[in-house]
Formats: sequence, C-alpha cells, structure tokens
Amino acid sequence: MTAQGTATIMNEAGIHCRPSTHIIKTLQGYEGRIRVVHPQNGESDLSSMLDLMMMGLTCGSVVEVEVEGPDEEAKLAEIVGLFEHIYDFPDAGK
Repeated sequence: MTAQGTATIMNEAGIHCRPSTHIIKTLQGYEGRIRVVHPQNGESDLSSMLDLMMMGLTCGSVVEVEVEGPDEEAKLAEIVGLFEHIYDFPDAGK
C-alpha cells in the first residue's frame, strides 16, 4: 500500500540549500520508498540534497508525495510538514 498526498512550499525562498539539507537529514535512514514529484520540475526520492535542490521548488510550488514502507501515513505527514515549513535560519552567514 502507498500513502499519497500533496504539499505546498511555504518557505519564501523555496527549498534551497539549507532546507534541502534539513529535509534530507531528517528523512535519512527511512527504510521505505519516498517519491516527490513536481509536474514541471521532475522528481526526487529524497536521497540526495542536490537532487532535491535541482527540482527548483519555489514558494507556492505544489508537489505530490508518495510513501511506501513502514508507518506510511505518519511518514507522509512528516514529509508534508517538512515541505510546508517556513524555514528561518537566523544564524545564516555568521
């Protein structure tokens, strides 16, 4: 069985380097399959920060998320939350 949902990118600067790093590190070690698809920008299995950044997800982009594996619904909710989070890195550049 596969859990499916959508997420809207809420971060003003989109999913750039720092949010990508946070997302990939948070999901690292998940034993199932994760697939994120944007109709114009391709897809990622969230195994690589560079792969995710190359999707070019800007504020307002909507992605489809598919999760197959342990605790699919909980993992789907976590991923949607990560993509919809408004990232604030107050120490950036210090």
